[in-house]
Amino acid sequence: MTSRTEIVEDLMGRFPHVPREAVIKEDLLRGGLAFDDSALTDNEHGDVKPKSYFIFSFDHRTLPELGTAALRRPPEEIVLTGGPYELRRTVVSVRTNPASPYRVKTGDDGLMRLYLDDKPIADVGVPPMPDYYRHTLTNGKSVMEVAPTIQWGYLIYLTAFRVCQYFGAKEECQYCDINHNWRQHKAAGRPYTGVKPVDEILEALEIIDKHDTARTSQAYTLTGGSITSHVGGKAEADFYGQYAQAIEERFPGRWIGKVVAQALPKADVQRFKDYGIQIYHPNYEVWDKKLFELYCPGKERYVGREEWHRRILDSAEIFGPRNVIPNFVAGVEMAAPHGFTTVDEAIASTAEGLEYFMSRGITPRFTTWCPEPTTPLGRTNPQGAPLEYHVRLLETYRAVMEANGLTSPPGYGPAGAGRAVFSVSSFMDSLAPNDEPAPAV
Repeated sequence: MTSRTEIVEDLMGRFPHVPREAVIKEDLLRGGLAFDDSALTDNEHGDVKPKSYFIFSFDHRTLPELGTAALRRPPEEIVLTGGPYELRRTVVSVRTNPASPYRVKTGDDGLMRLYLDDKPIADVGVPPMPDYYRHTLTNGKSVMEVAPTIQWGYLIYLTAFRVCQYFGAKEECQYCDINHNWRQHKAAGRPYTGVKPVDEILEALEIIDKHDTARTSQAYTLTGGSITSHVGGKAEADFYGQYAQAIEERFPGRWIGKVVAQALPKADVQRFKDYGIQIYHPNYEVWDKKLFELYCPGKERYVGREEWHRRILDSAEIFGPRNVIPNFVAGVEMAAPHGFTTVDEAIASTAEGLEYFMSRGITPRFTTWCPEPTTPLGRTNPQGAPLEYHVRLLETYRAVMEANGLTSPPGYGPAGAGRAVFSVSSFMDSLAPNDEPAPAV
């Protein structure tokens, strides 16, 4: 049987233009990693920034199945350096999988390392507990609950609405566990606010702004579940827009304002712009027509793939093409029962979507699919997509981008191996360096 190490090293050799850091990072994102108890955090009472579960679970097991890792959380992210592959600084979002061949352990020397097939391959750094996490709102809620930060502190992630109105088997995206993640946190007795009041978010941001003296936080993302009717009497654009308006009035120009929402009609998109949003993410999820219809049934029913794409192009007239950055979930192209069965087919389909948008000046980005076990596609595809797909996607993404004269999108921090902080895929690690400074380790 071929070992995981052999698979990783074979791909490093076959695709030398893809940074070896990105090969390992993609494997960790697609398949998860395990933690020895010694490498877990003390939640909000220790010196390590814990995993905040900011929108999805991004785990390969449910909370009841994680054991100690559900009680003493793993870190939000890890940073890899050194080892036999001489890795440059690589920030990786933590996706827990007790069965992973990757394991984080603390050695007898007190140093934390990442092991693959029981051999050390990298030194591991963990994010320090930020000062602003040690403070609470006046109502006792933690900053981590209301306004967690990710990407090594670069991004404040504001999940204003923690459930999705695409509900049930006939509407939920087949790879998405936002609704289950809300349910499991409530069942575990954890604080997990369904709709975050505007004043709570402003108070949390006040604390971050006061204590983030190094100005590490550079952007915020407003997001949550899709709204097909109303929340608090407001439709989607005005619901998410009210937060942007309040933030920009209180903290004008402090952060880059981003919103992840559905592909909305042009008048709604204009309202986002008027509220102060700078970057719009109308995620198209998967390019292939059949797979979009099957794997995003609610979005197909309420909007439809062709209309979704038209709205993305329309939004570029309002925000400018550079500031429209739709996400897709890399890997679901190969998810059984309906996905492509070869890497060649999947890459060709995804490349078609990239060319469609990039030829129009719009730069998509992607999140590496984590097959969460409570989702239909996660249950039928627990291994996710092959690592080769993810490695070839990085090569294809950069090639299509450069062929269209584009560079790394705004609002994602530094680009380049050893510099990137975007943690849920390696696309920023794989691009040419930009002029944004890399943060200190």
